[in-house]
Amino acid sequence: MTRVLIDQDITPTDRLLESLPDDWEATVGVEGEEETLLDVVAEYEVLLVTSRIPLTRTVIEAADRLELIGKLGTGIDSVDLQAARDHGVTVTHTPGHNALSVAEHAMTLTLACARRLPTARELLSGGRWRDEYPLGTQLSGSTIGVIGFGNVGKRVGKLFSGFDVDLLVADPYVPSIDAELTDATPNSLGEVLERSDVVILAPELTEETRGLIGRDELARMKPTAILVNVSRGPVVDEAALVEALEGGEIGAAGLDVFADEPLDRQSPLLAFDTVVTTPHIAAMTATCRHGNIDQLTENVTRLTEGEPVLDRYVPVRDE
Repeated sequence: MTRVLIDQDITPTDRLLESLPDDWEATVGVEGEEETLLDVVAEYEVLLVTSRIPLTRTVIEAADRLELIGKLGTGIDSVDLQAARDHGVTVTHTPGHNALSVAEHAMTLTLACARRLPTARELLSGGRWRDEYPLGTQLSGSTIGVIGFGNVGKRVGKLFSGFDVDLLVADPYVPSIDAELTDATPNSLGEVLERSDVVILAPELTEETRGLIGRDELARMKPTAILVNVSRGPVVDEAALVEALEGGEIGAAGLDVFADEPLDRQSPLLAFDTVVTTPHIAAMTATCRHGNIDQLTENVTRLTEGEPVLDRYVPVRDE
């Protein structure tokens, strides 16, 4: 019998459970701290997780029976892939399935910042009205910069094309022809930062992109610019971002991801009326989540039965 441990963040859980093999014994619910994981992972052959659960080398080494890791979503930075290779553990995930939902959320955060929605809500809560509202920003005719032009970045570009904007992209690994398909103009990171009214971050988290946006990069942005991050929190130096907001070096920020999650309720980011924050929910639409779960269970089932799965879904195979 195969035992599977399922992260409670994979919802709707019933959809997942109904798709797994009937003879699997499933346990739903696990805390994300490494110490807690070490106490339980040795009992399971399969782990199905979100980015909330850090599968470090220490955790993987403690999972003596582990054969397969299924990670919901695109980002795979929460799993130590080399440790999985070293211990013969197959890893599968679902890249691309959340791209449109994440792109839509990037647009949502952009509009919320541009139209000063937190301030507008505060006015109503305080019994005040629009005469105290600081004017918002119109996006049409502005310049949108997208850093990271993969599955999410391309969809961001397509969505913003309806706003009649100039679209700039920075991604050294994407051919220029990809930018042309969305009427975007390839540029260096520095040029995108300097010229854009809105900078949207959509790169994968790698050692190269960790801390990509720090003090120097924020200083190059316009004082009225909006920074939106739907990538991973560590792409941005949060201390530098707080300083930039306090000093008026940039105008606003829309953040769905943070260096440490969940975000501490005392975080200085929550004190700004120019910052829109959401709890890492960009991919959490019903359409997106159902598709992700269906793809994940298909991958997991086929891999355990020895059937072929596309390479794009399997970053580590137990050969």
